[in-house]
Amino acid sequence: MGDSTPADQFFDAAIGLLHRVRDEEAASIAAAGALLADTVAAGGRLFAFGAGHSSLAAQDVVYRAGGLALMNLLAAPGVVGVDVMPATLGSALERVDGLASAVLDSSPLRTGDVLVIVSLSGRNALPVEMALHARALGVKVIGVTSVAYAEQTTSRHVSGTFLKDHCDIVLDSKIAVGDAELTLDTVPAPFAPASTVVTSALLQAVMADTAATLAARGIEPPLLRSGNVDGGLDWNSRVFEQYGDRIFYRR
Repeated sequence: MGDSTPADQFFDAAIGLLHRVRDEEAASIAAAGALLADTVAAGGRLFAFGAGHSSLAAQDVVYRAGGLALMNLLAAPGVVGVDVMPATLGSALERVDGLASAVLDSSPLRTGDVLVIVSLSGRNALPVEMALHARALGVKVIGVTSVAYAEQTTSRHVSGTFLKDHCDIVLDSKIAVGDAELTLDTVPAPFAPASTVVTSALLQAVMADTAATLAARGIEPPLLRSGNVDGGLDWNSRVFEQYGDRIFYRR
C-alpha cells in the first residue's frame, strides 16, 4: 500500500464507498426500486432532479441505454450544470427561495408521480423546497444525499431543515463533508471527489431493482436499448410509442 499512487488511492476510496452503500443502503435501495415499480405499474411518471454536479447523476438515468424509458429530467434554469457564465451563478441559484416552487408549478408533475432529488449536501433552499413542494402536490420523493452534511453543517433553508427531512425514502451516499477523498502534504487542499461515482451507482442500483421487480410481477420493464446496436432504434421507437404520454424528453 505504501507504493500506491494517488490514482490507486482514489480507486480504493471509491470502491470502499461503493461497498458501504451496497451493504448499508440495501434496504433503502430495495424500497426505492419497489416505489418506482409501483409507480410504473400504476401509470405514474418518474422524474429526476439535481443541481450543479448533482445533476450529473440525475441525467445519467434519463434517456439511457439499459435504463428506464419513463425517467424524465426535471430541470431548473441555470442550475443543471456548469453551462452558465459565471459558473458560480448556478451555485447562487441553489440558494434562492421560491425557485423550486416556480419550477414545479410549471412542470408536468402530478399526484402519484415520483421525483428523485439528488443533492450532495441537501442543505440549500432549492432541494429542500423542491422536496417540500413536491410532497404537497402528492408526489413521492426519493432523496439521494449525504446524511453527514445534516450532522455537520447548517441548513440554508428558512425552515432549518435538510433534504433528508422531506423524503419518503432517503439514499445516503456516505460521502464525507467536502467531497474530497484524498490529502497530500504537497497539496494545500483535499482533492479527488467521489460523489458522482457513488451517486450514479446508487441510482443505477435502484433502476436495476425496479426493472427486476416489474419483471417479477409479470410486467415488461419499459427499458431502452442502445441505438448503436442492430435493432436498437426500432426497439426504442416501440417503447416511445407505447409510453409516449409518460415521456417528456421527446417533446
